[in-house]
Amino acid sequence: MFIHIGDDNVIHSEEVITIIDYNLISSSTINEQMLFNQFKDKKVIDPGQEAAKSVVITKEYIYYSPLSVLTLKKRASMISTISKLDDFSESFEE
Repeated sequence: MFIHIGDDNVIHSEEVITIIDYNLISSSTINEQMLFNQFKDKKVIDPGQEAAKSVVITKEYIYYSPLSVLTLKKRASMISTISKLDDFSESFEE
C-alpha cells in the first residue's frame, strides 16, 4: 500500500522506518548529524523546511512533510485497517 505524505510525494508503507516531529530533530545531535550526512548524499527530499511539520525516514530517503505526525499516523493506520478487511466482492457477483 501507499501513503501520500504531501507535496506530491507518495511512498510505500513498507518502506517507512519512522516518522518524527520536525521540532524534535534539533533536540538530538545524532538526528542532526544523520540528516546532515543524508543531505550530503542527496538522500533528503526537501520541499522546503520552513513548511515541514514532520520528517519521514524510509529505507532509501528522508522526506520533509508538510503534514503532521498525527495526520500521517492516521493515514498509515487507515491503510493497515483497509488491508485487513476481507474481500467480499466475489460474493456479490451473480
